[in-house]
Parts: sequence; structure tokens; C-alpha cells
Amino acid sequence: MKILILGAGVTGSSVAGALASEENDIVVVDFRTELLDALKERFDIATVAGNAAHPRVLEQAGARTADIIIAVTDSDETNMLACVIINALYSRPKTIARVRAVDYLKNPQLFGASGIPVDIVISPEQIVMEAIRNLIEFPGVQHVSDFADGLVRLFSVKVVADGSLTGKKIKTLKERLVGGKIRVVAIFRQGIPLIVSGEAVIETGDEVFFVAPREEVRGVLKELNKLEAPLKRIIIAGGGHVGKRLALALESDHQVKIIEKDPKRAHKIANDLDRTVVLLGDCSDETLLIDESIDSTDLFCAITENDGVNIVSASLAKSLGARKSICLLNHVSYSKLLTGTGIDVAVLPNQETLGSILKHVRRGDVAQVSSLCGGTAEAIEAIAHQSNDLNSVVGRRVDSIDFPEGIVMGALIRSKQVIPIHCGTVFEEGDHVVMFVMDKKLVVNIEKKFQPL
Repeated sequence: MKILILGAGVTGSSVAGALASEENDIVVVDFRTELLDALKERFDIATVAGNAAHPRVLEQAGARTADIIIAVTDSDETNMLACVIINALYSRPKTIARVRAVDYLKNPQLFGASGIPVDIVISPEQIVMEAIRNLIEFPGVQHVSDFADGLVRLFSVKVVADGSLTGKKIKTLKERLVGGKIRVVAIFRQGIPLIVSGEAVIETGDEVFFVAPREEVRGVLKELNKLEAPLKRIIIAGGGHVGKRLALALESDHQVKIIEKDPKRAHKIANDLDRTVVLLGDCSDETLLIDESIDSTDLFCAITENDGVNIVSASLAKSLGARKSICLLNHVSYSKLLTGTGIDVAVLPNQETLGSILKHVRRGDVAQVSSLCGGTAEAIEAIAHQSNDLNSVVGRRVDSIDFPEGIVMGALIRSKQVIPIHCGTVFEEGDHVVMFVMDKKLVVNIEKKFQPL
């Protein structure tokens, strides 16, 4: 597949890295040659230097023959204008554009049939905010993803010493989590996936992934002694786009404070928020945190645009008595610095955003993708279809399908109902199947078997 990526910033770079390893023909456009040079050193891709919204640059980059164009520059206007030009000049490859400003997003008719010709609009800030809100809803988990329009959830928990999971075999968990709708789909030990089998033993430090119907998640967490008390008193460090959106989502039923360093930004968000207390100051100021009763705070959420500030402030807040802390990291390599900081969860915006792009790039009929474990693994929701291709799963039993052992069945949704999935289950037309892929190199196996008609 020929894919043109407009923008070599953090998001564009992560998308290029994810797609370049899958035998795609990638071209990245940016006016910052130093970013393009860095990408070419890391990946087997082509680059074009110039303004991503200029027709000459788009032509040079191969927009005429591209299958998909992903516009993720730092400018909403450049992204949208590029899509307008592509629509006017070419036979319209699929376009994906990042749009961050709420003023654009709150007017969806702008992107309708008679509006700006963008096939898919993504908002990384909204995606990240929803990821954090899910973590707040389930404070005992490390990750939460929704599938099948929210009917099914994938979530992970960290195994602690002497916890209810420590030393247990997977088959003993299956006995406790009866019904066939709740499944262990992956175990990661020091970042390395283990083959899920009944005899696999869970150890301290493992991250264990479960798939369960939405209404069963709390019950599973309770059974695993991971259902923690609700997070009510929340301090958000950083009043940027994500911080403001998170406060808006939480302030009606949580006690929310935002710490913002920029006076103009603090004043603006104070006017836009009804019940949130906006504090002007430095989120890593120990005196300020103590004055704001950090020791009785349920959650400190460090989501500024500076990874270093996020790590320092979240660690400081935890050391001063905050019950939980979440840290936003734009650079995945920084997650290695979290050991010993006390920080509970790291949220990686690029990983969260990547899934929303990948679901439109996958060749099969894919409804949802969640990029996991630093981008090395994926959870995929694919739709089964009857076809003349012998690869089709329709009419076949689960145990007759030659998936490699790195692909694990998680859930089956039929007619908007979650049904048990086991070795004798026979797939039907239109079934939604949620699968965990331990190595994204195995995704091609799913693409072949879930092709649309």
C-alpha cells in the first residue's frame, strides 16, 4: 500500500514507524529537513521537503498514486487544506486528517458531504482524554480499550507481590471467571509476550490482559482484588487541550483542580470551565502541592506538553501522599525512567492515536484497533465475511483456523450480543471478532481471513 504522511512531528513519526515495518511504500512530507533526515536514518522510507499543502509538493510526493494520505502536521489548517487540494486534483485517495481545535470539531457539518473533503477526522487530544477517563473509571487497571461500540472491553492489570494473581496458573483463573465470555488474552513479562496456555504461571510484575463484556469488568476486577475505591479528588497538571477536555468531562461529578503555568491560558480555561478550580502556578512546586492538600488527593494527573515536567511532578505528587498518579509521555523511551518513581500509569498519546489510524489502513474489514505495549502488539476487532476465498472464517470452527499461536481469540459479538467463544464455535457472516495479536507482524494473518466481499 502506498501511504503519504504529511507531517514528520511526533505523531507523523510514530505512524511512519508503525507502517514502514509492514511492507508499505511510505513517503513523509515536512518542511523541517532535520526531522526528515532523522526518519530516513531509522526507517526505510522516502521523504519530500516542503509545505504539505502546496500542490507541487504533493505531486512530488506521489499524491496522485497514493492509496491513503494521512495529514498530521502541527497545523489543522494545513491538514484540511491539503485534503481540499487532494480532492480537487486527484482521483481522491482516502484522506485522514488530524484536527485539534474544538471550534472545528464542534461543527461536524464542516466535514459532511458538502463540507471539507476529509474521509476520517481524528482528534488526538480527544482520544487521549478518553483513555485517561477510562483509567479514572477503573483505577486498578493499566490500560482500557473499548470494542464493538463499547460492548466489550480489553483491560490489563499489573501483578503485585502476594497479590491474588501471583503464582496462579491461567487454567485456575478460567475456573474462577466462568461463562466463556471473560478471557485472558495476553501476559507480558518485562515487555515480552508469553504464550497464553492453561499451564502458564503468572508472576509478580507481569501485565495480564483480559477481554470481558463491559458490564462484567467491575466483577472481574473485584474477583482479582483490583477494584479500587473511586477517584473523586483530582488535580490535573497542565491546562492544555487534553487537560481542559479532561476537566470538562470530569467536573460534573468529581472535585477537579487544574494547575496551569501560563497566565493567559489559565485565564482562558477558567472562563470555559464551570466547576473546576484553576490555579496559576508550577505543577512541580512542592509548596503549591502541599497547600492544595496533595496528601488527600485521589489522583494527580500530569499531562503537560513536557515529558520531564510530567515525570517530576507526578513522582513528587506521589511522594507527597497522592493516592494515584498518571503521567503522559510523548516519548515512549522515557517510560524506562518510571521505575522507582511511584507513578502508577503512563499514557502514551502516540500509541493511543495510532490505533485510530491503523483501523483505516488495515486491509481486512477492521472495525477497531488498539495499539499496545509500545506499539509491538495490537488488539483488533475484525468482521467476518463469506467469500470464495478459502481463507474466509465464515462457516468454520475456531479450532479449524490456522492462526499462529501469537493470535488469541478474545470475544465474539453476534447481532450486538457477546457470546462465548471456544474451540467449537462456528463463525457466521457479520460476526465481530476481537483478537489479541502479540506481535504486529502477525496482523497479515487476520487481514487475509477477514477480507470484505
